[in-house]
Amino acid sequence: MKRRSGSRYPEVSDLKGLVDEVQLYAALKSERGAAGVEAVIRKVRRSLKDARRALACLAEDAELKKNEPDDLTLIRALRPEGPRRLWKGCDGQQYGRRLQGALLGRCAGCTLGSPVEFWEIDRMEALARENGDRFPPDNYWSYVPEPEAKRYGVSPRRSYTRGGMEGVPVDDDLAYTLLGLLIAEECGPDFTTDNVARVWLKYLPHACTAEKVALANLRAGVPAHKAGEENNPFCEWIGGWIRSDPWGYLAPGWPEKAAELAYRDAFLTHRRQGIYGEMFFAATVSAAFAVDHPLDAVRIGLTEIPGQCAFAQAIRWALSRAPRIKNFRQARQAVEERFVGMHRAHSINNACLVVFGLALGDGDFTRTIGQTVAMGMDNDCTGATAGSICGAVVGKKGIDRRWYLRFNDTVHSYLVGAPVFRISDLVARFSAQAGCLFARIGKGETV
Repeated sequence: MKRRSGSRYPEVSDLKGLVDEVQLYAALKSERGAAGVEAVIRKVRRSLKDARRALACLAEDAELKKNEPDDLTLIRALRPEGPRRLWKGCDGQQYGRRLQGALLGRCAGCTLGSPVEFWEIDRMEALARENGDRFPPDNYWSYVPEPEAKRYGVSPRRSYTRGGMEGVPVDDDLAYTLLGLLIAEECGPDFTTDNVARVWLKYLPHACTAEKVALANLRAGVPAHKAGEENNPFCEWIGGWIRSDPWGYLAPGWPEKAAELAYRDAFLTHRRQGIYGEMFFAATVSAAFAVDHPLDAVRIGLTEIPGQCAFAQAIRWALSRAPRIKNFRQARQAVEERFVGMHRAHSINNACLVVFGLALGDGDFTRTIGQTVAMGMDNDCTGATAGSICGAVVGKKGIDRRWYLRFNDTVHSYLVGAPVFRISDLVARFSAQAGCLFARIGKGETV
């Protein structure tokens, strides 16, 4: 069956319940001294592994695959027309102002969404009501549950609140932004997917979903070009595009180059929509440095991925629907209705929420991240990306000081050997790498 942007998924909601009941009955019968429990469990385990193997081996639709290649040359052949490069050179002053906005915007959107990641709208509204906070939020939460519990083993949850913040607290979305800079610094602009793998093994202690699979595969000796394929049902999830921003920062006003850098990174962990998501948002962030409205950047980002892939179809749908979306609740409802059964950490549905957040914000930074986070789903990721794109358009001057006053020029990290970064230093380091990339234009760099 051919997949379309609004395709139906098989009904599997009862499977987890069945597995839970098997576990409960196994415990009960063991407690009562029944013989044969372990034999039944071994049979269930074999059956599940057989089902996983059979599903992984099912033949996929050839026509869809033709429109959704994983090879960069083929991807580029299927792109619609686009500007490819908006800046002939890197304007240091304009770039610096916008880069500050993009970095601060990404940190702010991520920090706002992190303590309520995957919360449903009603639960966030209840927290805001209990706190006396506005909803959608127009500032960081004044209180979050379990304030002393640490995220990623580093930052207590209270550090994501307006009163408890001491620098930008940790999050994987921000860790990958930092990791992208380290890849560029240590391997240069011609870095390969093999280089990405080497830097990951050096700095990344742990990961989630597709990144967790790829990291485990690398540690087991699987080569980088295969690490994203083996035992990876998450290969079209959001993990690719949460890593997109550094490539846009490194190639401002050069969406084609940003998408190329993103491709080399994404191929380590993702395929098809997972790759396109990272390429799309890298190109969008890149374009945001050179346009005056976030949605103009989105439209340019679309020109760097296959025109008929499911991801591109979904973004075009979101752009067409956006004028009729009046608030965060309508945005979430539209996405739920369009992508029934799609996982809440998928690349496509969350990307549409980012588009709706940018449209609702209309260039107003506070409204952009507030509306986006209020939509729920993977809302530290969506808030971070919407904040980055909007921040690159409006620059630091377009972001109210409340969003970065308590950052104290500090970003906390769980990267091995790199626990703290300075925001001012990040601006200088990204600027240096972007300057090196643009300097190559006069030395034969193709555009």
